[in-house]
Amino acid sequence: MADSRSVIHVQQLAFCYPGAETPSLTGLDLQVEQGEFVAVIGSNGSGKSSLCKALTGLIPHYYTGEMEGSVHVAGLDTRQASVSGLAHKVGYVSQDFENQLVRPTVRQEVEFAPMNFEHLNYEEHATRTLEKLGIAHLSDRYIWQLSGGQKHIAALAAVLSLDPEILIVDEPAAELDPFHAEAVYATLRKLNENDGKTIVVIEHHTEWIAKYCDSVILVAEGRTMWKKPTAEALSCVEELRAHQIFPPQVTQIGERLGLRLDTDLYPMTVEEGIQALKLKAPALFEHATGLTGGLAIRKGEAASAVQLSDISFSYPTMNKVPHTVFKTLDLTIHSGERVALVGGNGAGKSTLLRMMTGLIKPSGGSVSLFGHTVKRPEDAASLAAYIYQKPESMFISDNVRDEISYFGRARRRQGADAFADLLIDRLLLKELQSRDARLLSGGQQRRVSLAIGLSMKPKMLLLDEPTASLDVVSRKEMIALLDQIGGEVETIVTATHDMQLVAEWADRVIVLHQGKIAADLTPARLFSDRDALARFGLRPPQTVELSHSLGLQHPLLTIDRFVAAFAGGIPNAGEEAQIDVAH
Repeated sequence: MADSRSVIHVQQLAFCYPGAETPSLTGLDLQVEQGEFVAVIGSNGSGKSSLCKALTGLIPHYYTGEMEGSVHVAGLDTRQASVSGLAHKVGYVSQDFENQLVRPTVRQEVEFAPMNFEHLNYEEHATRTLEKLGIAHLSDRYIWQLSGGQKHIAALAAVLSLDPEILIVDEPAAELDPFHAEAVYATLRKLNENDGKTIVVIEHHTEWIAKYCDSVILVAEGRTMWKKPTAEALSCVEELRAHQIFPPQVTQIGERLGLRLDTDLYPMTVEEGIQALKLKAPALFEHATGLTGGLAIRKGEAASAVQLSDISFSYPTMNKVPHTVFKTLDLTIHSGERVALVGGNGAGKSTLLRMMTGLIKPSGGSVSLFGHTVKRPEDAASLAAYIYQKPESMFISDNVRDEISYFGRARRRQGADAFADLLIDRLLLKELQSRDARLLSGGQQRRVSLAIGLSMKPKMLLLDEPTASLDVVSRKEMIALLDQIGGEVETIVTATHDMQLVAEWADRVIVLHQGKIAADLTPARLFSDRDALARFGLRPPQTVELSHSLGLQHPLLTIDRFVAAFAGGIPNAGEEAQIDVAH
């Protein structure tokens, strides 16, 4: 029997997609009360996205299959109510949010739903929503002009325009820079606290969960394992790890150092981490004031891999006013470097990567790779491989093996099939090689796209948001793969919002801001400069925030380094490139 306060009530829900060998949902039970802010967690393929589709009526009305059990949302039976009828009660931003954008401009997109439901004040609805999400300046921008993160915010605005009482968001922070991710979560909390809306998020990043959510639901193998208050849920470190979920870095540090709060739970936030250190381990806290993370030392510069000279770039708009991305940009990347391009949504990170491969031609200036001028994609084909932000953009065949062997066969390279077999083995794709890559999980798709890029035997690899929308285990696998291929690819450049990737993997960071290279430095120096982090809207890993709170001059960038430091020693930082900050 459902609680009278519950707005979501699911009983014994089972669902199997047509043609699937196993069901995605297997007897799932769930109850969410009105006004809750709840996170649904689980590894890739656990059934989280299928649950979202069931709560919005997309299952069974759009996604047909075998369904058992019942789903009631805001008093409506999703079997009986239409999807359009449910849209007044529950808003949904899917993981494939770009497929939800159907109108030419941002304003038209946000106006679309209330206008079609004959709301007389639809323009007012749109204006208020655009301002609430901080994208009023994008209102006349065409959707195709937006970055991935900007499209995500536009999709959220379009859903909010109907003022639903329940909001379901699959990966709210996906493809967003830290500033906009924080703004979206702050908006969700405001909607929850001020307007009483029920918020359900699917989230891999437990730091966001710790900061914003009231409770957590663990989903595994298509069913609910438990629902617990957030602090209690994230302290179940071993159980979460068994389900390939990692709690916040502060919580992992607390577990490894045996630090607990007065509640006997592990700390979740930086503030709680400091409290636990002071109360439970004062000797360790005093020891911290004498620690140093160490800065990078200079190493000699290698030959040039990329040379961008006097680059300018703008693109035309429908109102005939060009939008300028870069004015005068100069950049040299050396062979052997691991470079992270960071910056806000729309800063030009993807544009810069595409320019290096000839997919985009600069309005002015020149591009060269390893001494060869690049004016079109053919000029870069044997030198660099670009791995798209959306892996499915690279898929052209019906199975994984043909995807990976396509380039070698098309170029009539000897041993193309044998090299494809080697990549399939090394990237753990053997069991997936006969499947359609479009139907794989996000982490699996990224492994396939990486194998496609490596099949070209490039000297340089360019990756666009390689860890976006991945759970923590898949993200760790991706970082390990990047380490693994580092000996085969001379240079790797990645555009990313993932500061943990920057801290753990990169040896050079280039910050793009307002059409310029605002800073060019090592991760150690970037994370030591709190003013620069704030100025560029970058959100450092919790290990860095904890280091700053402890008064460390040079932060400890990873969990292992932090734990080792408190155990009495700091691992060798290794050599990192020493590059000056651009003023």
